[in-house]
Amino acid sequence: MTQPTIYDVARAAGVAPSTVSRAFSRPGRVNANTAERIRQVAAELGYRTNPMARALSTSRTSMIALIISDITNPFFFEIIRGAQNAAAEAGYTMLLTDTQESDRLEREALERSLPTIEGIVLAGSRMPDSAIRMTAKQKPVIVLNRAVADVPSVVTDIPRGVRRAAEHLGGLLHETVTYVAGPEASWTDGMRWRSLREASTELNLKVRRIGPFPPTVEGGVRAATELAAHPTSAVLAYNDQLAIGLIRGLRAMGAAVPGDISVIGFDNIFAADLVTPGLTTVSAPLRAMGATAVKHLLAIIAGARAGSGRPVVLPTRLVVRDSTAQRSRKRTSPAWGTTKVSGSAWKAATSTSPGSR
Repeated sequence: MTQPTIYDVARAAGVAPSTVSRAFSRPGRVNANTAERIRQVAAELGYRTNPMARALSTSRTSMIALIISDITNPFFFEIIRGAQNAAAEAGYTMLLTDTQESDRLEREALERSLPTIEGIVLAGSRMPDSAIRMTAKQKPVIVLNRAVADVPSVVTDIPRGVRRAAEHLGGLLHETVTYVAGPEASWTDGMRWRSLREASTELNLKVRRIGPFPPTVEGGVRAATELAAHPTSAVLAYNDQLAIGLIRGLRAMGAAVPGDISVIGFDNIFAADLVTPGLTTVSAPLRAMGATAVKHLLAIIAGARAGSGRPVVLPTRLVVRDSTAQRSRKRTSPAWGTTKVSGSAWKAATSTSPGSR
């Protein structure tokens, strides 16, 4: 059966085809009674508008893009779900693009999608600030987990989260905390290290930094080797994946977690509660982050003024599990750092490596 066309609707409604087109694309320019009659006739005939054809005349596609750096990274799972739900509730379709940690692929994806989308959420962007600002001049942009001057952004309260982690470790009698760093160019990495240094001054803790390491389980296993050369009783890792890999590497060298060393991660991904021991971590409201970003983006698309001042800051909280405990004073120098690791044990520790952020 042939699908009815705009001309069929126009003939049945007794109006010009251009009037039918305006009734669907620009209803405010058509008499209300005429527009209602056209919609009724269209419904009776089974006529459906073509969204892409409508977009050509109105520049409205009801599509937005969510650009993420690595779709295999559990960090993004809840962000995607929150963003998708918010877009669907508003009648928008969300285009999801994985840039595989590549600045080049990110730029290429944006170039291809810009003509068909109304706005963009950049989550884990690897582009420099200047490129993000240039993109924001072409289409509305919201940046996640990063503050970019003159571009609206949504971040989590990193200073508060780090402070709670430091207070927790201090309360367990740890005197020195090692920060296991993530990507050197990461905005969140810099914020977490800066926040830890500030908190340590107030809490009378000693802190040091090792890395950078890839923000993956394998990166955490590599970090365990460097940590063994300068043992510590407590660690704050850049993210949960690094923390999980670190625990694997430490256990392969004979260290007990949390008996010999306490470990805290960041993000509270779903795996944090599945590993042994359960990972103490700074929880970020990831689903709320995705939803908040999309709602702000849609508000800007609808005509709201894009705020270019302070980012929208979402709260964080410390989730205490079994990877942290009171500092052991039984030995002055941990013995695990000198333990040789068999090839099979090391292979087992590095066997799983989810994506990075």
